[in-house]
Amino acid sequence: MTDLPDLSTLLIHSDDVDVGVDPHHAIAPHIELSSTFRAPHPDSDFGKAMGTGKLQQEYDLKNPQVHIYSRYTSDTRGRAEKVLTEVLGGHTVTYGSGMAAVYAALMHYSPQVIAIRKGYHGVHEALRVYRRAKLDLKVIDLDEDYPTLEADQGGVQPTNGLVVWVETPLNPTGEARDLRKYADKAHEAKGVLVVDATFAPPPLQNPFHQGADMVMHSATKYLGGHSDLLGGVLAVKDRKEYDVLHIDRCFLGSTPGNLEAYLLLRSLRTLDLRVTRQAETATKLVQWLDSLTATYSGKADDEDIKLGIAGGNVVNRVWHASLQPRRDQDPLPKARLEEGSGFDPKQQMPGGFSPTFAIRMTERGFASHLPHTTEFFIPATSLGGVESLMEWRRNSDPREEDECLVRFSIGLESFDDLRRSLRRSMRSLLSEATA
Repeated sequence: MTDLPDLSTLLIHSDDVDVGVDPHHAIAPHIELSSTFRAPHPDSDFGKAMGTGKLQQEYDLKNPQVHIYSRYTSDTRGRAEKVLTEVLGGHTVTYGSGMAAVYAALMHYSPQVIAIRKGYHGVHEALRVYRRAKLDLKVIDLDEDYPTLEADQGGVQPTNGLVVWVETPLNPTGEARDLRKYADKAHEAKGVLVVDATFAPPPLQNPFHQGADMVMHSATKYLGGHSDLLGGVLAVKDRKEYDVLHIDRCFLGSTPGNLEAYLLLRSLRTLDLRVTRQAETATKLVQWLDSLTATYSGKADDEDIKLGIAGGNVVNRVWHASLQPRRDQDPLPKARLEEGSGFDPKQQMPGGFSPTFAIRMTERGFASHLPHTTEFFIPATSLGGVESLMEWRRNSDPREEDECLVRFSIGLESFDDLRRSLRRSMRSLLSEATA
């Protein structure tokens, strides 16, 4: 049995500087701002390789012997990728945004068929753009039968043209999907499983443990954690596949800037502490909010009964992985499709459940106004920051989303303060509606 460092240690020391090379190095990394570097001398080993066009065979993209151009490699970005590689469990490439990472994954696998259901609407928009070049792309539901296609050996990453794209936990509800089921189904059809794990980074889950071939994160969210950067991440198990992604990134032009890489590296140091605390608070809030619904099987808090917000007067339904598997029925006859029936996500998410979840309120006005009337919650899109956000999802997805749905992203405030502020706002909204 090996003594592997814990996650919190890896987050801080995976990119440690070699003291033999730099014995008095800065504790906080430098931000490398230069876009270009002095070229190797033509008589040096690298100079000779460059002159013959053989540099790519000689060059270690993960640990570059020299830097040439910042679109290829840089010290700041390389350090962030070293940490991510250790904590995600796969060779990691970073991108300028989560959407850039999504599109890089599509370009990498160039699917003929993609199986997907719901999730972040931006991914579906990326598929719309991708379809301009891949007019015959077929989009099917995750639970349809997957086709068996001829393997395309001409591609850099040979597949049979099938990509199974699973987002878990799911946007905007925080529900979990059964990754092992979809991994087995994808691999049986000779396809690949790509997992968007943005809503539950380490320490909450690691999709590679359930058979994922590629893991994607919007680093803008929990990996960044402070609402001050855009970034994306793709992680793969195979080193050769990593090299292809890295080189493709250079020519897709989706390399993140060094300032963003620096901010990401800074944020990763506290990822374990932040996400663990956020997940704990979110799960407690979910349990409390669920107690306000009419389908709750226990007894609501006396304070909530006194305020009149219990019994389904304000909150109609709550979604979150901690409520799976569901035993209560959705009270609406035209209910949204719920995930994970009969599937308990505890083993898949050993570190806890997502700090993001959603509720459906009983009235459209409640949903649209709650984010603007609740102390400590900021009405804004995105998620994963240290501050709690609340969003009426109709603002972000007016064509598809339920008009009574509100998404929560829980920050680092105390549970008691967040619950108290929600109680006040719900009581105020209910009083105005019945006045």
